Amino acid sequence: MGRDHGVNTKGVLYGIAAALPVFRKQSLRHFVNIASTAGLKTVANQAVYSGSKFAVRAISEGLRQEAGNNIRVTTISPGVVQTNFIDGIPNQEVKDQLTSVRDGLVLRPEAVVRPIVYAIEQPSDVDINEIVIRPTAQM
Repeated sequence: MGRDHGVNTKGVLYGIAAALPVFRKQSLRHFVNIASTAGLKTVANQAVYSGSKFAVRAISEGLRQEAGNNIRVTTISPGVVQTNFIDGIPNQEVKDQLTSVRDGLVLRPEAVVRPIVYAIEQPSDVDINEIVIRPTAQM
C-alpha cells in the first residue's frame, strides 16, 4: 500500500486508538470516518485507493459493533470532492483521466459537511451508520 493510501487506513486506526480511551470515559461520543464511493466500487487505476477506503468502512463497522452503547460511529462515503488531491499525482495520464472525471462529477466540500452535521445532530439513541454522497451525475 502506498504511503498516501496507508494514511487512509492508518490515520483512522491511530485516531481511534487515541480517542477510544477518552470516549469510553465520557458518555455519548461520536466517531465520523471518511471513506469514499471508491470504497463501494473500484475502477481501473484505483484498486489500491479503493482497498484503503474499503478498509475504512470495515474498520468503522467493526468499531461500531465493538465500541459499546455510548459510542456512535458514522462512515461518510463521498464521491469526487473538489480538492487539490489530483495535483499530487505524478502519472500525467492518470492525472488527466481523474481531472476529466473530477470536472464533470465534483461535489463541493459543503455537500460533505451537511450529512456529517446531520449524523451528529441525531438523538443519542440514534446511530447513522453510513452515508453515501454522490453528485446527481455520478453513476
